[in-house]
Amino acid sequence: MAARAIWKGVLELGSHKVPVKLYSAVQERGVHFRLLQERTHVPVRQQLVDPSSDEVVPYPEVRKGYPVEQSYVVLSKEELESLAPKPSREIAVSHFLPIQKLGPEWHVRPYYLGPDGEQEAYFALAQALAAEGREGVAHWVMRGQEYDGALREVDGYLMLITLRHADEIIKQSELPRPEGRAHTDKELTMAEQLIAAYEDAFDPAQFKDEYKERVLAFVEAKAKGKKPRLKQPVTKHEERDLTSALAKSLAGLKKADPKKEGARRHGKEKHVA
Repeated sequence: MAARAIWKGVLELGSHKVPVKLYSAVQERGVHFRLLQERTHVPVRQQLVDPSSDEVVPYPEVRKGYPVEQSYVVLSKEELESLAPKPSREIAVSHFLPIQKLGPEWHVRPYYLGPDGEQEAYFALAQALAAEGREGVAHWVMRGQEYDGALREVDGYLMLITLRHADEIIKQSELPRPEGRAHTDKELTMAEQLIAAYEDAFDPAQFKDEYKERVLAFVEAKAKGKKPRLKQPVTKHEERDLTSALAKSLAGLKKADPKKEGARRHGKEKHVA
């Protein structure tokens, strides 16, 4: 099934405009449950309750408040609407950065951008970004919310990735410094061997929600009247010695597939030569 555009906009680089369509690049596919009454299995609904009286509060009587010291500042619907960003179709690109300058901690959600009519300017921009190794920093308003994003080229097309705000990023300097001894040359060599042994091609099929698959299989079995056995999670013992852990991993890998390990080693030696 062909993807459907969820929004239309115009990329603006100064006086240069490129009409685009925005498509979701990801979709949530987790397991969702309904809350049921235990005896009747009838779906229940959530209500807003006054904790001081346990009375249900009708939604029209609910207001939004922001906590300030020991009280709240209440904002009306009209006040919130007056503070909302003005609707726009502009995706304004302010400047360009070297690709990968914005680390993964800044990324929130990816979107595909497709051409909306004029394709020449669209593909020219994508090709230029790839050739220069740059990504643009953009700002836009979509469905009543402001966004900052990174505009980059991916496989000949444009992608727009929403970015977090600066106050949401935890700096590395705020993290506790690691303690303990430095690694030895032997540990470094074994770690490099382990990485080389696990080198393989990227396979998207490997990334699947195993928990969801187990839940759905369990649900299907119960729906057919079966009584699936409950499996207890296996607790793995932590290996505290780094050298022993690396040696154990390497030995297990070679024992599991000695031919593949030999082929990998041969291929790497051939490549180095």
